[in-house]
Amino acid sequence: MQNLVEEFKWRGLYHDAMPGTEEQLLSGPTTAYIGFDPTADSLHIGSMVQIMLLVHLKRFGHKPIALVGGATGMIGDPSGKSDERNLLDEAALAKNVAGIKSVLSRFLDFSETGENAPLLVNNYDWMKEFSFIAFARDVGKRITVNYMMAKDSVKKRLSGEVGEGMSFTEFTYQLIQGYDFYHLHKTYNCVLQMGGSDQWGNITTGTELVRRMNSHEAKAFALTTPLVTKSDGSKFGKSEGGNIWLDADKTSVYKFYQFWLNTSDDDAAKYIKIFTFLDKPTIDALVAEHAQAPHLRALQRKLAEEVTTFVHSAEELEKAQKASNILFGNSTADDLKSLDDATFLEIFDGVPQAQISRTELNDGIDIVAVMNEKSGFMKSNGEARRALAENSISVNREKVAEGFLFTEKDLINGTFVLLQRGKKNYFVLRFI
Repeated sequence: MQNLVEEFKWRGLYHDAMPGTEEQLLSGPTTAYIGFDPTADSLHIGSMVQIMLLVHLKRFGHKPIALVGGATGMIGDPSGKSDERNLLDEAALAKNVAGIKSVLSRFLDFSETGENAPLLVNNYDWMKEFSFIAFARDVGKRITVNYMMAKDSVKKRLSGEVGEGMSFTEFTYQLIQGYDFYHLHKTYNCVLQMGGSDQWGNITTGTELVRRMNSHEAKAFALTTPLVTKSDGSKFGKSEGGNIWLDADKTSVYKFYQFWLNTSDDDAAKYIKIFTFLDKPTIDALVAEHAQAPHLRALQRKLAEEVTTFVHSAEELEKAQKASNILFGNSTADDLKSLDDATFLEIFDGVPQAQISRTELNDGIDIVAVMNEKSGFMKSNGEARRALAENSISVNREKVAEGFLFTEKDLINGTFVLLQRGKKNYFVLRFI
């Protein structure tokens, strides 16, 4: 077996592991799992580290299990949280579970067969019939309260260091997550649980339960990843508009692509190891090339290309690059007309706009009237005529002269027209 732990280490995906984890992964195909709590109906790029781990596992010949926490999602994980999580009703939870399953299925083929075929499970399936008395007797008896209270995620909440204490509901979370590990160990011979470094306490509770509910010789291992941050110490995965989601209907592919393209040099050098499958020589060469000409942003471009292709597809990457080229390159009217409404509005977010009645297009609207009284793009008819005489006005990227008439054929997606003066002065007309 290739050394997966070494791969994680050079990529910056390794934080800690229980003794024997590396040896276990080298000994032969190993079944390992990662849990995803259904707090939303999709996943954002904060979950991508764990997705990468599962894909690396598969590529190295191991068997990955992705667990969606339909049961644990009803309780809420206290790890890294300062306040009690709001409980979801069953309908919202079911919607979230379905959404997360859909996202994960884009990265791992759960229909595959074979010894190391990926597996997708929901812990609600084995927890739903568990009575409280049976759980208290069969599981609660195995772990002492002292052991549970020693966990950092519990200590900080109980001490008042963060939040306002902890409910019994959240206190039991680590037992339920621990039971997941036991169930997967018993059912699928899963011997490794992975997760973020904030999950260490929950994961090690699982390894204890595996040993105490089986025999003390039962194998159970843990491996955690660092929590990814930006080079300035701020939280990774958010933009001014909030989370960067892995679903295009929540974060457009254009916006997703731009997020990676706009990372700092230091972050790009770190992220290209974590979020791509490029090998070390290729990455080292890219870093060296970037150092010679950082203004070309070769590192950011490659990072954005690789991650966008992995998450969305090569076809969607091409569309995002075309959209990006509209603002920063030599795009054409056809490029503009290929955009959907959402992407068009995102590209020109913040650009001044004016609304004009669509009925006025029936007889055509004179360019001078549109630029002045219809939109306010120009302060006067005289300024509009001077700009046209200077050949500095474009309609949908094509130069126009005085006498030009707007008609239906000029509309992008039947709604928009892009006016431009020079290279950087944009104005959007919306015909309603």
